Amino acid sequence: MKKFLLFRSVFARYMLAFVIIILLSFSVLSLIVASQIMSFSTQMKTDEIERIATSASAILEPVYEEYDRSTDEGEDKSFADFVGREFVMIKSMFNYIKRDSDINVILADSSGKVLFWVNPIDENKLPYLDSSKRFSPETMSMMLDESDLQLKPTDLDGILKRESYVKAHTVKDDGVLIVVTVAKNVYDFVASTVKTIVMSCMWVMCGAIIASYFISERIVRPIRQMSNATKAFSEGKLDVRVPVSGNDEVAELAMAFNNMASNLERNEETRRTFLANVSHDMRTPMTTIGGFIDAILDGTIPPSQYDHYLGIVSSEIKRLSRLVSTLLDISKIQAGERKFNMIPFDICELSRQIIISLEQRLNDKKLDVEFECDAERLVAVADRDAIYQVIYNICDNAIKFSREGGKYRFSIKDTEKKIVVSVYNEGIGIPDDELPYVFDRFYKSDKSRGLDKSGVGLGMYISRTIMEAHGENIGVRSKHGEFCEFTLTLRKDKN
Repeated sequence: MKKFLLFRSVFARYMLAFVIIILLSFSVLSLIVASQIMSFSTQMKTDEIERIATSASAILEPVYEEYDRSTDEGEDKSFADFVGREFVMIKSMFNYIKRDSDINVILADSSGKVLFWVNPIDENKLPYLDSSKRFSPETMSMMLDESDLQLKPTDLDGILKRESYVKAHTVKDDGVLIVVTVAKNVYDFVASTVKTIVMSCMWVMCGAIIASYFISERIVRPIRQMSNATKAFSEGKLDVRVPVSGNDEVAELAMAFNNMASNLERNEETRRTFLANVSHDMRTPMTTIGGFIDAILDGTIPPSQYDHYLGIVSSEIKRLSRLVSTLLDISKIQAGERKFNMIPFDICELSRQIIISLEQRLNDKKLDVEFECDAERLVAVADRDAIYQVIYNICDNAIKFSREGGKYRFSIKDTEKKIVVSVYNEGIGIPDDELPYVFDRFYKSDKSRGLDKSGVGLGMYISRTIMEAHGENIGVRSKHGEFCEFTLTLRKDKN
């Protein structure tokens, strides 16, 4: 049920957003296209009627003049009869307008009486006179007053059966030429075009929604997988990983999530190792101390050997003290309670003191010691005690993991911006796959504890934390089975 709700809350929102955007986009597009088509169709029809009206007027004017002339000469005939005689002229006008079957041409006099009507639907139908058809004065005035083509919401006093576009032209003094086209034809064309556009948009929209579905699913799937992995983490399953596909931002997020999971798994493993090491390191001296004290109390150890065994007890107590002190240092560092006193001091002198303090151990391993310093005195600015701790840790580890008789080099370089301290030793080195974890908490290169019997894997972590607090760098390079070299930088004293 929770999985379904997660699917709905993320996936449905993506899909809803995509569908709304697509619907709005296609609706606006359809309205714009329909408006443009309607405007274009109306303009085309306007131009067509204007041409027909102009041509029809040009044809009828001489006919009208001839009728006026014959009337003036005393001939008594109706205009319809006259038109019958002049049918060849009227026929030419009909041949012009018959290309558009929905166009009618009406000739009326100024009073509104219909004199002549060309209906191109029936080519054999002669123009006719029907005095019963008459436009009202209001309709005539409306048609003559309108200079532009208008859609008339009227049937022109019952003569037209449907709404039509109407254009009126005056012919001579008392004739009115009216060109009519049915508006429904324009509407039908626009409706058919809009329907085609809408159907096309619907198909495109369906394709877009399907594409949006798969795109949204591709985006949401890794998030859902990460959610499931997180739940697995909470249940202690730290080996769960999210599949990574592609190289986009979602893939980068999945990779970052997997890296985080790997770090969590590694930290959990090192935590367990640390607890085992600390338990071992505390249990061994406590067992030794307890055993010797019990032996003294019950008389197993004679008084003559008290000094010897009490010396062992004292050594084990100091070992416990160092372990507890190290753990306290870590707690202070993590809590930000350890403050550093930044003062200038001679790093060369401090390094010599460390080498001298380790002289016995260096001699025991018969190491070939080299001490290099670019100047007799180099002044660095840092917390002297903290830097002493860092360098001592590095030197101690270098001796511990050096091969007997190998080279041991301590160098201090004065560069343009920094003082660079490095400690090099020939020995077992560090495997390439472990180099990224050297400065992690609880890391121990000697997992068998064959060489490092007293450490708990915190020295290098403390050293890195101290250097980061100083804003300086500490690093390591190594070749397994050959050498190892630790390097750190210090700020130079500008005075």
